[in-house]
Amino acid sequence: MTETAVQSFSGISHGDFAIKDCALIAIATGSRALTLKELRDALRTIDAGSIYYHFWGGLLQPRFEEREYNNDFAAWAWYHLHDADLAERLAVIDPTEFDSLEALRGELIDIIEERLDEEEYLPWLRATAAFEFIRSQIVVFDTRKRAATPEELVRLFPAISTSSIFYHFIDARRRLPHHGNDFSFWLAGFDGRHQELCNRLDGIDPYFGSVTELRKELNDLFQEFFREVTV
Repeated sequence: MTETAVQSFSGISHGDFAIKDCALIAIATGSRALTLKELRDALRTIDAGSIYYHFWGGLLQPRFEEREYNNDFAAWAWYHLHDADLAERLAVIDPTEFDSLEALRGELIDIIEERLDEEEYLPWLRATAAFEFIRSQIVVFDTRKRAATPEELVRLFPAISTSSIFYHFIDARRRLPHHGNDFSFWLAGFDGRHQELCNRLDGIDPYFGSVTELRKELNDLFQEFFREVTV
């Protein structure tokens, strides 16, 4: 899927922007951890798609209240291991700052190993519930909505679903070779006329917040930019 997605966007800069929708399918890996040591050991070999899911999957899940922790590792450390120090360290990890899931894996392991070295009892302390490793598979749908120009994309933007935003702005980071987003990738094909907008888009961190908030931020940015251009 990754190679196909990159190829499909490598030629879109002079064609229509095809708005896609998606769903993340959660798949049990059968791997679980009851202690911090077991979590560390499992992280060394777990499928990278599991790390992706435990950082990003929650953004596509319905929320009735704000989550205290953005990633599942921090939430488990707080709610089930009752380790506030570790939970805080894990909670501040921003996956957008890492070039790959392997680099993110390394950061997780380093933080956990550092915490294990600090307290003798931690390697054997059992959590109140196991951490269940889940991996994700993304299923992509074609909405059949197309934009031939940036102005047409602006008109379509208010009706774009949050899962489309997830696909084009978040999941694109693991599909595109430069870890960018599909909007900037497409806009770059218009002879540099929208470079300022691309720069603004590339400066948005989609991690700390909801996809609904991200959609509003992106829509406001598009509307503002093209209002300024037409003035």
